[in-house]
Amino acid sequence: MTEWSALVRSGRAATTARCRRAAARLRRPGHPPEAQIPRSVQLGVLLAVLDEGVAALRSADTAVAACGACDGASGQTARDCARALSGFHRLRARLGELPITDSDLADVRAYAGRLLAYDQWMVHQALNMAFTVHPDARTEAARLELNGLGRPADDLRRLRDAVRALGRSEEPHS
Repeated sequence: MTEWSALVRSGRAATTARCRRAAARLRRPGHPPEAQIPRSVQLGVLLAVLDEGVAALRSADTAVAACGACDGASGQTARDCARALSGFHRLRARLGELPITDSDLADVRAYAGRLLAYDQWMVHQALNMAFTVHPDARTEAARLELNGLGRPADDLRRLRDAVRALGRSEEPHS
């Protein structure tokens, strides 16, 4: 079992830290160019970031919904939103650094980046509405309708599930 095939076992990505170290080793001199990275490894590192993105959705969804609470948002809500914002920012940065060379996986990475950007934007907008300096009736009405991240968060979950299924379907069957 090579170093790269060890990253992906049973269609599941290895831990995120191992995926990061493997991607870092790829960029060092003396290692094969990115074009030679096995597709299964590319799927594995992409799936690891998508798994983290889906995990981050839970707290972000709760934070956005808390921004729309009838009794107003609390200081804890602001902290939760700030954590969600920085988490999405880090995930988008990591997604952009993934050693993806297959064109179809690059398209998946780009779509995932757009979905994470939307989630980050939505948290930012919810935070702005909940803690506006100049409240007005329209902003308050929009704030009260906040109940989570919505369909793009579900799209990210579906994308993660599709990438996981793709990884399983491409496993060598013995």
